[in-house]
Amino acid sequence: MSNTNRQQGFIVVLGGGESGVGAAILAQKQGYDVLLSDNGIISDKYRTALEQRGVPFEQGGHSVERILTATEIIKSPGIPLTAPLIVEAMQRGIPVISEIEFAGRYSRGKMVCITGSNGKTTTTMLTHHILTDAGMDAGLAGNVGNSLALQVADGDHDVYVVELSSFQLDNMYDFKADVAILLNITPDHLDRYDHNIDNYAEAKMRVMRNQSSSDAFIYWADDPMILRHLEGKHPTGTVYRFTDRDDRSCAARLDQDDVMHINAGGLEWSMPAAELALRGKHNLYNSMSAAIAATLMGVEVQQIKHSLGTFRSVEHRLEPVRELDGVQWINDSKATNVNSTFYALGSMTRPTVLILGGKDKGNDYSEIADLVKEKVTAIVCLGVDNRKLHAFFDGMVATVVDADSMSCAVNLCHSLARPGMTVLLSPCCASFDLFKSYEDRGRQFKECVNALRGNNDKL
Repeated sequence: MSNTNRQQGFIVVLGGGESGVGAAILAQKQGYDVLLSDNGIISDKYRTALEQRGVPFEQGGHSVERILTATEIIKSPGIPLTAPLIVEAMQRGIPVISEIEFAGRYSRGKMVCITGSNGKTTTTMLTHHILTDAGMDAGLAGNVGNSLALQVADGDHDVYVVELSSFQLDNMYDFKADVAILLNITPDHLDRYDHNIDNYAEAKMRVMRNQSSSDAFIYWADDPMILRHLEGKHPTGTVYRFTDRDDRSCAARLDQDDVMHINAGGLEWSMPAAELALRGKHNLYNSMSAAIAATLMGVEVQQIKHSLGTFRSVEHRLEPVRELDGVQWINDSKATNVNSTFYALGSMTRPTVLILGGKDKGNDYSEIADLVKEKVTAIVCLGVDNRKLHAFFDGMVATVVDADSMSCAVNLCHSLARPGMTVLLSPCCASFDLFKSYEDRGRQFKECVNALRGNNDKL
Protein backbone atom coordinates (compact mmCIF):
# COMPACT_ATOMS: atom_id res chain seq x y z
CA MET A 1 0.00 0.00 0.00
CA SER A 2 1.22 3.48 -0.76
CA ASN A 3 1.67 6.20 1.81
CA THR A 4 -1.36 8.38 2.45
CA ASN A 5 -0.88 12.13 2.84
CA ARG A 6 -2.60 12.95 6.10
CA GLN A 7 -2.61 16.00 8.33
CA GLN A 8 -0.55 15.14 11.37
CA GLY A 9 -2.29 15.32 14.73
CA PHE A 10 -2.58 13.64 18.11
CA ILE A 11 -2.75 9.83 18.05
CA VAL A 12 -3.87 7.94 21.14
CA VAL A 13 -3.12 4.22 21.31
CA LEU A 14 -5.23 2.24 23.79
CA GLY A 15 -3.54 -0.92 25.02
CA GLY A 16 0.12 -1.55 25.77
CA GLY A 17 0.60 -5.00 24.27
CA GLU A 18 2.26 -6.11 21.03
CA SER A 19 -0.28 -4.38 18.79
CA GLY A 20 -0.46 -1.11 20.71
CA VAL A 21 3.26 -0.65 21.24
CA GLY A 22 3.94 -1.26 17.55
CA ALA A 23 1.25 1.24 16.56
CA ALA A 24 2.63 3.89 18.95
CA ILE A 25 6.17 3.49 17.59
CA LEU A 26 4.97 3.79 13.99
CA ALA A 27 2.78 6.82 14.79
CA GLN A 28 5.73 8.59 16.37
CA LYS A 29 7.92 7.78 13.38
CA GLN A 30 5.29 9.27 11.07
CA GLY A 31 5.42 12.56 12.95
CA TYR A 32 2.32 12.35 15.11
CA ASP A 33 2.10 13.45 18.72
CA VAL A 34 1.48 10.16 20.51
CA LEU A 35 0.17 8.89 23.83
CA LEU A 36 -0.11 5.19 24.62
CA SER A 37 -2.56 4.59 27.46
CA ASP A 38 -3.19 1.31 29.25
CA ASN A 39 -5.71 0.83 32.05
CA GLY A 40 -3.54 -1.95 33.44
CA ILE A 41 0.19 -2.37 33.97
CA ILE A 42 2.37 -2.60 30.87
CA SER A 43 4.79 -5.53 30.89
CA ASP A 44 8.51 -4.88 31.32
CA LYS A 45 9.22 -5.90 27.71
CA TYR A 46 6.84 -3.36 26.21
CA ARG A 47 7.56 -0.61 28.72
CA THR A 48 11.26 -0.88 27.88
CA ALA A 49 10.49 -0.68 24.14
CA LEU A 50 8.47 2.51 24.68
CA GLU A 51 11.13 4.10 26.88
CA GLN A 52 13.93 3.29 24.45
CA ARG A 53 12.02 4.97 21.62
CA GLY A 54 10.89 7.91 23.74
CA VAL A 55 7.19 7.20 23.21
CA PRO A 56 4.99 8.87 25.88
CA PHE A 57 2.79 6.41 27.77
CA GLU A 58 0.67 6.02 30.88
CA GLN A 59 -0.44 2.91 32.74
CA GLY A 60 -2.78 2.01 35.57
CA GLY A 61 -5.55 4.25 34.25
CA HIS A 62 -6.60 6.58 31.43
CA SER A 63 -6.34 10.36 31.20
CA VAL A 64 -9.86 10.46 29.78
CA GLU A 65 -10.18 14.15 28.92
CA ARG A 66 -6.81 14.21 27.19
CA ILE A 67 -7.59 11.04 25.27
CA LEU A 68 -10.84 12.57 24.05
CA THR A 69 -8.88 15.34 22.31
CA ALA A 70 -7.25 12.77 19.98
CA THR A 71 -7.28 13.18 16.23
CA GLU A 72 -7.56 9.40 15.99
CA ILE A 73 -7.58 6.45 18.39
CA ILE A 74 -5.87 3.14 17.64
CA LYS A 75 -7.56 0.46 19.72
CA SER A 76 -6.16 -2.85 20.92
CA PRO A 77 -8.20 -5.79 19.54
CA GLY A 78 -8.90 -6.90 23.09
CA ILE A 79 -10.89 -3.74 23.92
CA PRO A 80 -14.57 -4.15 22.93
CA LEU A 81 -16.38 -1.46 20.99
CA THR A 82 -18.79 -1.24 23.93
CA ALA A 83 -16.07 -0.02 26.34
CA PRO A 84 -17.27 3.35 27.76
CA LEU A 85 -14.17 5.25 26.59
CA ILE A 86 -14.58 3.90 23.03
CA VAL A 87 -18.29 4.73 23.02
CA GLU A 88 -17.59 8.28 24.20
CA ALA A 89 -14.86 8.76 21.59
CA MET A 90 -17.07 7.60 18.74
CA GLN A 91 -19.92 9.80 19.96
CA ARG A 92 -17.52 12.75 19.72
CA GLY A 93 -16.65 11.78 16.16
CA ILE A 94 -13.12 10.57 16.90
CA PRO A 95 -12.18 7.80 14.44
CA VAL A 96 -11.36 4.50 16.18
CA ILE A 97 -9.22 2.14 14.09
CA SER A 98 -7.10 -0.98 14.43
CA GLU A 99 -3.32 -1.25 14.41
CA ILE A 100 -3.57 -3.15 11.09
CA GLU A 101 -5.58 -0.34 9.51
CA PHE A 102 -3.00 2.23 10.65
CA ALA A 103 0.04 0.18 9.60
CA GLY A 104 -1.41 -0.48 6.17
CA ARG A 105 -1.24 3.23 5.34
CA TYR A 106 2.53 3.24 5.52
CA SER A 107 3.49 -0.14 4.02
CA ARG A 108 4.47 -0.80 0.42
CA GLY A 109 4.20 -4.57 0.94
CA LYS A 110 1.61 -6.91 -0.49
CA MET A 111 -0.81 -8.22 2.11
CA VAL A 112 -1.81 -11.89 2.33
CA CYS A 113 -4.53 -11.85 5.00
CA ILE A 114 -5.99 -14.96 6.62
CA THR A 115 -9.05 -15.23 8.83
CA GLY A 116 -11.54 -17.85 9.95
CA SER A 117 -12.79 -19.36 13.18
CA ASN A 118 -10.33 -22.25 13.01
CA GLY A 119 -7.07 -22.98 11.24
CA LYS A 120 -5.94 -19.43 10.64
CA THR A 121 -2.72 -19.67 12.67
CA THR A 122 -1.69 -22.90 10.94
CA THR A 123 -2.54 -21.48 7.52
CA THR A 124 -0.71 -18.24 8.27
CA MET A 125 2.40 -20.05 9.43
CA LEU A 126 2.26 -22.48 6.49
CA THR A 127 1.84 -19.70 3.92
CA HIS A 128 4.72 -17.75 5.48
CA HIS A 129 6.83 -20.92 5.46
CA ILE A 130 6.21 -21.41 1.72
CA LEU A 131 7.00 -17.79 0.83
CA THR A 132 10.17 -17.54 2.93
CA ASP A 133 11.38 -20.95 1.72
CA ALA A 134 11.05 -19.50 -1.78
CA GLY A 135 13.34 -16.63 -0.81
CA MET A 136 10.68 -13.93 -0.51
CA ASP A 137 11.08 -11.06 1.96
CA ALA A 138 7.93 -11.94 3.91
CA GLY A 139 6.92 -10.64 7.34
CA LEU A 140 4.64 -12.53 9.73
CA ALA A 141 2.08 -10.34 11.50
CA GLY A 142 -1.34 -10.01 13.09
CA ASN A 143 -2.01 -12.56 15.83
CA VAL A 144 1.41 -14.14 15.23
CA GLY A 145 4.89 -12.70 14.87
CA ASN A 146 5.65 -9.06 15.65
CA SER A 147 3.00 -6.41 15.14
CA LEU A 148 2.52 -5.24 11.57
CA ALA A 149 3.02 -1.62 12.67
CA LEU A 150 6.38 -2.33 14.30
CA GLN A 151 7.65 -4.15 11.22
CA VAL A 152 6.56 -1.27 8.98
CA ALA A 153 8.25 1.19 11.33
CA ASP A 154 11.49 -0.76 11.42
CA GLY A 155 12.00 -1.33 7.70
CA ASP A 156 8.95 -2.84 6.01
CA HIS A 157 8.83 -6.07 3.95
CA ASP A 158 7.91 -6.90 0.37
CA VAL A 159 5.09 -9.16 1.57
CA TYR A 160 3.23 -9.70 4.84
CA VAL A 161 1.30 -12.79 5.84
CA VAL A 162 -1.23 -11.49 8.36
CA GLU A 163 -3.48 -13.52 10.66
CA LEU A 164 -6.61 -11.47 11.36
CA SER A 165 -9.15 -12.00 14.11
CA SER A 166 -12.70 -10.70 13.92
CA PHE A 167 -11.73 -8.09 16.52
CA GLN A 168 -9.03 -6.70 14.23
CA LEU A 169 -11.36 -6.73 11.23
CA ASP A 170 -13.99 -4.76 13.14
CA ASN A 171 -11.94 -1.57 12.97
CA MET A 172 -10.47 -1.87 9.48
CA TYR A 173 -11.93 0.48 6.88
CA ASP A 174 -9.51 1.43 4.08
CA PHE A 175 -7.07 -1.47 4.44
CA LYS A 176 -6.98 -3.90 1.50
CA ALA A 177 -5.78 -7.48 1.28
CA ASP A 178 -4.04 -8.37 -1.98
CA VAL A 179 -4.86 -11.99 -1.15
CA ALA A 180 -7.68 -12.66 1.34
CA ILE A 181 -8.33 -16.14 2.74
CA LEU A 182 -11.54 -16.98 4.62
CA LEU A 183 -11.23 -20.52 5.97
CA ASN A 184 -14.52 -21.06 7.78
CA ILE A 185 -17.07 -19.43 10.08
CA THR A 186 -18.29 -21.28 13.18
CA PRO A 187 -19.55 -19.92 16.52
CA ASP A 188 -16.77 -18.13 18.42
CA HIS A 189 -16.45 -14.95 20.50
CA LEU A 190 -20.23 -14.62 20.48
CA ASP A 191 -20.03 -12.80 23.80
CA ARG A 192 -18.49 -9.90 21.83
CA TYR A 193 -21.18 -10.02 19.13
CA ASP A 194 -24.44 -9.91 21.15
CA HIS A 195 -24.50 -13.72 21.01
CA ASN A 196 -25.46 -13.41 17.34
CA ILE A 197 -23.38 -15.45 14.90
CA ASP A 198 -24.46 -13.26 12.00
CA ASN A 199 -22.75 -10.27 13.60
CA TYR A 200 -19.60 -12.33 14.04
CA ALA A 201 -19.82 -13.63 10.46
CA GLU A 202 -20.15 -10.13 9.04
CA ALA A 203 -16.94 -9.17 10.85
CA LYS A 204 -15.15 -12.08 9.16
CA MET A 205 -16.50 -11.09 5.74
CA ARG A 206 -14.69 -7.75 6.05
CA VAL A 207 -11.48 -9.51 4.99
CA MET A 208 -12.49 -8.99 1.34
CA ARG A 209 -13.25 -5.30 1.85
CA ASN A 210 -11.83 -2.83 -0.74
CA GLN A 211 -10.52 -5.54 -3.07
CA SER A 212 -10.34 -5.09 -6.85
CA SER A 213 -10.36 -7.68 -9.63
CA SER A 214 -6.56 -7.85 -9.47
CA ASP A 215 -6.81 -9.13 -5.88
CA ALA A 216 -7.76 -12.65 -4.76
CA PHE A 217 -10.51 -13.87 -2.44
CA ILE A 218 -9.99 -17.51 -1.40
CA TYR A 219 -12.68 -19.33 0.59
CA TRP A 220 -14.04 -22.77 1.51
CA ALA A 221 -16.70 -23.68 -1.04
CA ASP A 222 -18.72 -25.81 1.39
CA ASP A 223 -18.96 -23.61 4.47
CA PRO A 224 -22.67 -22.87 5.05
CA MET A 225 -22.07 -19.63 6.94
CA ILE A 226 -19.73 -18.25 4.27
CA LEU A 227 -22.21 -19.15 1.55
CA ARG A 228 -25.07 -17.60 3.51
CA HIS A 229 -23.21 -14.34 4.03
CA LEU A 230 -22.07 -14.18 0.42
CA GLU A 231 -25.70 -14.15 -0.73
CA GLY A 232 -26.42 -10.77 -2.23
CA LYS A 233 -22.76 -9.82 -2.07
CA HIS A 234 -20.52 -9.73 -5.12
CA PRO A 235 -16.85 -10.09 -4.19
CA THR A 236 -14.80 -7.56 -6.13
CA GLY A 237 -11.68 -9.71 -5.83
CA THR A 238 -11.17 -12.68 -8.14
CA VAL A 239 -12.68 -15.71 -6.40
CA TYR A 240 -10.77 -18.95 -5.76
CA ARG A 241 -12.61 -21.73 -3.89
CA PHE A 242 -11.31 -24.90 -2.25
CA THR A 243 -13.09 -28.17 -1.42
CA ASP A 244 -12.42 -31.78 -0.50
CA ARG A 245 -14.83 -32.82 -3.27
CA ASP A 246 -13.78 -33.56 -6.86
CA ASP A 247 -15.29 -30.31 -8.12
CA ARG A 248 -13.38 -28.97 -11.12
CA SER A 249 -14.95 -25.52 -10.72
CA CYS A 250 -12.84 -25.01 -7.59
CA ALA A 251 -9.25 -23.76 -7.54
CA ALA A 252 -8.32 -26.57 -5.14
CA ARG A 253 -10.02 -29.95 -4.98
CA LEU A 254 -9.42 -33.54 -3.87
CA ASP A 255 -10.05 -36.35 -6.34
CA GLN A 256 -11.19 -39.89 -5.59
CA ASP A 257 -7.57 -41.05 -5.34
CA ASP A 258 -6.85 -38.50 -2.59
CA VAL A 259 -4.79 -36.30 -4.88
CA MET A 260 -4.96 -32.55 -4.31
CA HIS A 261 -5.32 -30.52 -7.51
CA ILE A 262 -4.58 -26.77 -7.76
CA ASN A 263 -5.73 -24.55 -10.63
CA ALA A 264 -4.86 -20.90 -10.03
CA GLY A 265 -2.96 -18.07 -11.66
CA GLY A 266 -2.82 -19.88 -14.99
CA LEU A 267 -1.08 -22.92 -13.45
CA GLU A 268 -2.40 -26.43 -12.86
CA TRP A 269 -0.59 -28.88 -10.61
CA SER A 270 -1.28 -31.76 -8.26
CA MET A 271 0.14 -33.46 -5.16
CA PRO A 272 -0.97 -36.60 -3.28
CA ALA A 273 -2.56 -35.66 0.03
CA ALA A 274 -0.41 -38.34 1.69
CA GLU A 275 2.67 -36.21 0.92
CA LEU A 276 1.36 -33.18 2.85
CA ALA A 277 3.11 -32.60 6.16
CA LEU A 278 -0.19 -31.74 7.85
CA ARG A 279 -2.75 -34.53 8.28
CA GLY A 280 -6.50 -34.47 8.86
CA LYS A 281 -9.33 -32.92 6.84
CA HIS A 282 -9.06 -29.53 8.53
CA ASN A 283 -5.37 -29.41 7.64
CA LEU A 284 -6.16 -30.39 4.06
CA TYR A 285 -8.20 -27.17 3.83
CA ASN A 286 -5.34 -25.20 5.37
CA SER A 287 -2.88 -26.69 2.87
CA MET A 288 -5.21 -26.04 -0.07
CA SER A 289 -5.72 -22.37 0.76
CA ALA A 290 -2.00 -21.81 1.36
CA ALA A 291 -1.19 -23.58 -1.92
CA ILE A 292 -3.58 -21.34 -3.87
CA ALA A 293 -2.14 -18.21 -2.23
CA ALA A 294 1.46 -19.25 -2.90
CA THR A 295 0.66 -20.09 -6.52
CA LEU A 296 -0.92 -16.67 -7.01
CA MET A 297 2.12 -15.05 -5.38
CA GLY A 298 4.32 -16.56 -8.07
CA VAL A 299 6.11 -19.27 -6.08
CA GLU A 300 7.37 -22.10 -8.28
CA VAL A 301 5.27 -25.26 -8.08
CA GLN A 302 8.14 -27.54 -7.01
CA GLN A 303 8.98 -25.13 -4.19
CA ILE A 304 5.37 -25.10 -3.00
CA LYS A 305 5.26 -28.91 -2.99
CA HIS A 306 8.53 -29.09 -1.06
CA SER A 307 7.30 -26.61 1.56
CA LEU A 308 3.91 -28.32 1.93
CA GLY A 309 5.77 -31.53 2.64
CA THR A 310 8.28 -30.14 5.14
CA PHE A 311 6.20 -27.78 7.29
CA ARG A 312 6.20 -28.50 11.02
CA SER A 313 2.90 -28.24 12.88
CA VAL A 314 2.08 -25.15 14.92
CA GLU A 315 2.67 -25.29 18.68
CA HIS A 316 -0.52 -25.96 20.69
CA ARG A 317 -2.42 -27.28 17.63
CA LEU A 318 -2.66 -31.09 17.77
CA GLU A 319 0.92 -31.06 18.99
CA PRO A 320 2.24 -34.47 20.11
CA VAL A 321 3.86 -34.12 23.55
CA ARG A 322 5.02 -37.63 24.39
CA GLU A 323 3.98 -41.27 24.59
CA LEU A 324 4.21 -42.73 28.08
CA ASP A 325 3.34 -46.31 29.04
CA GLY A 326 1.42 -46.71 25.79
CA VAL A 327 -0.60 -43.50 26.27
CA GLN A 328 -0.32 -40.71 23.71
CA TRP A 329 -0.50 -37.13 25.06
CA ILE A 330 -1.58 -34.35 22.66
CA ASN A 331 -1.61 -30.59 23.24
CA ASP A 332 -4.44 -28.84 21.37
CA SER A 333 -4.69 -25.85 23.70
CA LYS A 334 -5.37 -23.57 20.72
CA ALA A 335 -8.81 -25.18 20.40
CA THR A 336 -10.67 -22.29 22.03
CA ASN A 337 -14.03 -23.01 20.37
CA VAL A 338 -16.24 -26.05 19.82
CA ASN A 339 -15.62 -26.44 16.10
CA SER A 340 -11.86 -26.63 16.64
CA THR A 341 -12.36 -29.42 19.18
CA PHE A 342 -14.70 -31.13 16.69
CA TYR A 343 -11.86 -31.41 14.17
CA ALA A 344 -9.42 -32.51 16.87
CA LEU A 345 -11.70 -35.31 18.06
CA GLY A 346 -12.35 -36.28 14.46
CA SER A 347 -8.65 -36.98 14.01
CA MET A 348 -8.40 -39.23 17.10
CA THR A 349 -7.86 -42.92 16.29
CA ARG A 350 -7.67 -44.20 19.89
CA PRO A 351 -10.05 -44.09 22.87
CA THR A 352 -9.55 -40.63 24.34
CA VAL A 353 -9.47 -38.94 27.72
CA LEU A 354 -10.51 -35.36 26.95
CA ILE A 355 -9.62 -32.21 28.91
CA LEU A 356 -12.28 -29.52 28.43
CA GLY A 357 -13.01 -26.19 30.06
CA GLY A 358 -12.09 -22.58 30.60
CA LYS A 359 -13.91 -19.34 29.91
CA ASP A 360 -17.08 -20.21 28.01
CA LYS A 361 -17.83 -17.86 25.09
CA GLY A 362 -21.44 -18.87 24.58
CA ASN A 363 -20.54 -22.40 23.47
CA ASP A 364 -23.01 -24.92 22.06
CA TYR A 365 -21.45 -28.31 22.77
CA SER A 366 -23.97 -30.29 20.71
CA GLU A 367 -21.57 -30.15 17.72
CA ILE A 368 -19.17 -32.56 19.44
CA ALA A 369 -21.75 -34.74 21.22
CA ASP A 370 -21.64 -37.64 18.73
CA LEU A 371 -17.82 -37.65 18.63
CA VAL A 372 -17.66 -37.61 22.43
CA LYS A 373 -20.02 -40.59 22.62
CA GLU A 374 -17.98 -42.44 19.99
CA LYS A 375 -14.41 -41.69 21.09
CA VAL A 376 -14.19 -40.31 24.63
CA THR A 377 -13.91 -42.54 27.69
CA ALA A 378 -13.57 -39.78 30.30
CA ILE A 379 -13.73 -35.99 30.54
CA VAL A 380 -11.65 -33.84 32.88
CA CYS A 381 -13.24 -30.40 33.33
CA LEU A 382 -10.48 -27.83 33.85
CA GLY A 383 -11.93 -24.49 34.86
CA VAL A 384 -13.19 -22.17 37.56
CA ASP A 385 -16.85 -22.86 36.74
CA ASN A 386 -17.61 -26.24 35.16
CA ARG A 387 -21.38 -26.28 35.66
CA LYS A 388 -22.22 -25.91 31.95
CA LEU A 389 -19.88 -28.77 31.06
CA HIS A 390 -21.46 -31.04 33.66
CA ALA A 391 -24.97 -30.09 32.55
CA PHE A 392 -24.18 -31.20 29.01
CA PHE A 393 -21.75 -34.11 29.39
CA ASP A 394 -22.78 -35.84 32.65
CA GLY A 395 -24.16 -39.24 31.68
CA MET A 396 -22.73 -39.02 28.15
CA VAL A 397 -19.48 -40.71 29.27
CA ALA A 398 -18.86 -42.83 32.33
CA THR A 399 -16.45 -40.40 34.02
CA VAL A 400 -16.67 -36.59 34.22
CA VAL A 401 -14.42 -35.09 36.89
CA ASP A 402 -13.18 -31.62 37.88
CA ALA A 403 -9.69 -30.12 38.09
CA ASP A 404 -8.76 -26.65 39.29
CA SER A 405 -5.16 -26.65 38.00
CA MET A 406 -3.21 -28.14 35.13
CA SER A 407 -1.19 -30.41 37.40
CA CYS A 408 -4.42 -31.77 38.88
CA ALA A 409 -5.88 -32.32 35.40
CA VAL A 410 -2.80 -34.13 34.11
CA ASN A 411 -2.60 -36.36 37.19
CA LEU A 412 -6.29 -37.27 36.82
CA CYS A 413 -5.75 -38.13 33.15
CA HIS A 414 -2.70 -40.21 34.06
CA SER A 415 -4.86 -42.29 36.37
CA LEU A 416 -7.74 -42.59 33.89
CA ALA A 417 -5.82 -43.43 30.70
CA ARG A 418 -4.81 -46.99 29.81
CA PRO A 419 -2.25 -48.28 27.28
CA GLY A 420 -3.51 -47.74 23.74
CA MET A 421 -5.39 -44.55 24.67
CA THR A 422 -4.85 -40.83 24.03
CA VAL A 423 -5.07 -37.90 26.42
CA LEU A 424 -6.18 -34.83 24.47
CA LEU A 425 -6.13 -31.26 25.78
CA SER A 426 -8.67 -29.61 23.45
CA PRO A 427 -10.58 -27.30 25.78
CA CYS A 428 -13.32 -25.72 23.57
CA CYS A 429 -12.95 -22.60 25.71
CA ALA A 430 -10.79 -19.52 26.21
CA SER A 431 -8.04 -19.81 28.80
CA PHE A 432 -8.43 -16.66 30.85
CA ASP A 433 -10.08 -18.15 33.95
CA LEU A 434 -6.98 -20.09 35.06
CA PHE A 435 -4.24 -19.16 32.59
CA LYS A 436 -2.67 -16.08 31.00
CA SER A 437 -3.33 -17.34 27.46
CA TYR A 438 -3.86 -20.52 25.48
CA GLU A 439 -0.07 -20.62 25.06
CA ASP A 440 0.38 -20.56 28.84
CA ARG A 441 -2.22 -23.31 29.18
CA GLY A 442 -0.50 -25.45 26.53
CA ARG A 443 2.97 -24.97 27.97
CA GLN A 444 1.80 -25.84 31.47
CA PHE A 445 0.22 -28.98 30.01
CA LYS A 446 3.49 -29.99 28.34
CA GLU A 447 5.51 -29.28 31.47
CA CYS A 448 3.18 -31.39 33.62
CA VAL A 449 3.06 -34.23 31.08
CA ASN A 450 6.84 -34.30 30.70
CA ALA A 451 7.21 -34.41 34.49
CA LEU A 452 5.16 -37.63 34.75
CA ARG A 453 7.00 -40.82 35.66
CA GLY A 454 6.39 -43.94 33.63
CA ASN A 455 6.08 -47.47 34.97
CA ASN A 456 9.69 -48.17 33.99
CA ASP A 457 11.13 -45.00 35.53
CA LYS A 458 13.37 -45.56 38.54
CA LEU A 459 12.26 -43.96 41.76
